[in-house]
Formats: sequence, structure tokens, C-alpha cells
Amino acid sequence: MGLSYGYDIFLRPRRVAGALTAVAGLAPPNRDVPPLDVTLPGGERVVLPFTSGFGSEPVDCSGRDTLELDTSLMFPVDDAVRAYAESYGLPPERNGRVQIGYVYLTVRFASFLDPGYTALEFWAPTSGISRLFERSASIRETFTGLAAAVGAECCQFDVGDGSPGEVCWVSGEAGFPPSPSPS
Repeated sequence: MGLSYGYDIFLRPRRVAGALTAVAGLAPPNRDVPPLDVTLPGGERVVLPFTSGFGSEPVDCSGRDTLELDTSLMFPVDDAVRAYAESYGLPPERNGRVQIGYVYLTVRFASFLDPGYTALEFWAPTSGISRLFERSASIRETFTGLAAAVGAECCQFDVGDGSPGEVCWVSGEAGFPPSPSPS
């Protein structure tokens, strides 16, 4: 079993549609993926450039606890992202960004920490992407910036071992992240 690191963003349920729209803004342009129509609990609808466990069929989340999405996201290039892209033969950067994907996204409509919040849980599917999530300052800044932009309460880095995640952003305050590890 490999590493399974991720970033978790906690927000009020009324902000989920806007947050998913913002996540869609991180997707690469011109993806060859049919749009996914998602109806959220409460009836709001969003169209996303991702797939779900149902492929590209419309998803109604009424009465569901979670929504599982397979995303591909663009991240700003720093040394860690550049090294990862080169080692895996990813296409060259576009506008200072590199496409990393899959990144799994679980939308937990009632978070484990507090059922009054929704959690957007971005998970690395491989140990290589997990290490990248840990090392890259630009990826951390992408997720903390996303949290700030969508009015989230908190963003944390989670190593998936059941321990509390490392809080890297709280209610608009720059967090206290340690420097990404060099190895």
C-alpha cells in the first residue's frame, strides 16, 4: 500500500457549488471529457469538466453522503512540480502551469470533523503524487488559495494515517506550514 496524501478544505454547505466551480477553473483547458452535470443536495446544479464513478452521466447528490470525482488539475510550476513533470514525461508547462492528474476529489457533504461542514478532500492516487503534494509549495498555495477564494473555514494537509491533518490555512489567516521537505 502506497502513500495517500491530500488536502482537505472545510466549508459551509452553501458554498459547495461555488467551490466546485472554482475547482473546475483549475482544470486544463480543452479537456476531452464530456461535461458532468451534478445536482447538489438542496438542488443547486453545477457542470464540471470531470468524471464521477458514473462516468459522465448526470449525478444527483440528493440523499447522498458523498460525491466522488476524478479530476485533472493545473498547478503552477515550482522546482518540485517541474521535477515531477520531467520524471513522468508530462507535457510541458502551459502558461507556467503543469497538468497533474488524476487527483481524486471526494466531496463529503457532512464532514467527519463536524457534520455542519462539507469537506472537499483532494487525494493523490499514487505515492509519487503524494510526495509531490508534500514537497510543492505551489501546490500547497493552490489549495490554500482555493480555500480562501471560496470562503472556506480551513484547509489542511492530510497524510491519510488517521491522525489530525496539518492545518495550513484557517479563516483567511496565512497558516503555519513548515517548509516543504527537500527529499
